[in-house]
Amino acid sequence: MKKYILPILLVILSVILPFIAGTYLLHIFTSILVFLALSLSWDMMLRTGQLSFGTAGFFGLGAYASALIVVKLGFDPILSLLVGAIFSGVIAFFLGFVVLRLREIYFAITTLALTHVFSVVIRNLPELTGGSSGTILSNAIFNGDPIKIYYMILIITLTVIGISEIFKRTRIHFAINSIRNDETTAKSSGINVFKYLLFVFVVTSAIQGLVGAAYVQQYAFVNPESTFSLNFLLLPIAMALVGGIYSTNGPIIGAFLLGLIAEYLKLQMPYGHLIVYGLIIVFVVLFMPQGIYKPIKNTVIGIGKTGGDINA
Repeated sequence: MKKYILPILLVILSVILPFIAGTYLLHIFTSILVFLALSLSWDMMLRTGQLSFGTAGFFGLGAYASALIVVKLGFDPILSLLVGAIFSGVIAFFLGFVVLRLREIYFAITTLALTHVFSVVIRNLPELTGGSSGTILSNAIFNGDPIKIYYMILIITLTVIGISEIFKRTRIHFAINSIRNDETTAKSSGINVFKYLLFVFVVTSAIQGLVGAAYVQQYAFVNPESTFSLNFLLLPIAMALVGGIYSTNGPIIGAFLLGLIAEYLKLQMPYGHLIVYGLIIVFVVLFMPQGIYKPIKNTVIGIGKTGGDINA
């Protein structure tokens, strides 16, 4: 029961945050939750052993699907969030039959290329998407109310955390772990490797589309340059790596740590912060491959055991 006390307290704190924080701080935490959801979705795909660089691509697809269905068809903004998720998931489903035949660096490069392809397609459909200039919505969701927007993003993020925990605590966990460790052995054990890869690819892409849809409804504007930005790829990856991959808690820790750092970097280096994210990724991969979550966890467990011995 004790292990649930901290998560419960954090959820309570996140719920009451709008009542104790100012508008600027609330905006920062809303942004952190957006990147936290993206970081978890990236990590869930990584648990299969596949390194995806398509996060920004499916984020952008969801954003455009949500924006256009509101502007062109007059859909309710809240329903458009589901449209963004479904659209990204469907595109991922069909693309999965091709890209999931690839492995390692080939899969990574292909998913990165998809982001560029999506952006080029959007730019070349000006009558539908607004082309390079983008599309402006008549109004932000909830009329731009920062508290309601925060709660919307919070619900989405908590849902993503729940999905990540399901991935950890069901047979999906054992299947994708075995695929990551040894795909040949997994096949010989009766695991349908492609089915699980496709399932995780679709789910994580739908999450990215949902987050993209929420993001565009928050700001009431979408254009290729900002929506398919590497910011939505590099920062989520850095968060997961710093916190610790193959877990739920790792990206959460990394998101709050780097989220605050990212806000500072944007103020100091408006056009250079992406370079810092890249350097953080390189540093962590070289010197902290487990991130900071596992060392902290092991230290706490060690202290607990030592304390137990002393009391005995």
